[in-house]
Amino acid sequence: MHGTPKDVVLDYMKALAAGDMDRLRAFFDADATWTLAGDLPVSGTWTGPDEIFDEFVAAMTARLVPETVEIEFLGVLAEGERVLAEWRTRGLTRKGARYDQHCLAVFTVRDGRIAAVREHFDTLHAHHVVFA
Repeated sequence: MHGTPKDVVLDYMKALAAGDMDRLRAFFDADATWTLAGDLPVSGTWTGPDEIFDEFVAAMTARLVPETVEIEFLGVLAEGERVLAEWRTRGLTRKGARYDQHCLAVFTVRDGRIAAVREHFDTLHAHHVVFA
């Protein structure tokens, strides 16, 4: 990964919107953390690309119908190594419910790699629609 922290997150968001899961792992430091606020079964801090993707992301995506998932990238704000990204995730759950989530995450980028992410979204909506 090269460029400014903003460039790294923009490239990450392009890969995310394209569903390129293999490419996404390469954006993260070996000891990167992803923290999801709230009290969902997937809330907490995940460390390293394997935990982030094989446990956290897998637990979320297992409940959604993959071909229905759409990610709409809304933009970023950047200052130094911190980048705030905003996007919407929409799709159908395996139970047929409509998931429509507005996500915000603060990315910390160091040496061209994502070192930490703190994600915030409507956990009540996720609880009722995805985890009910």
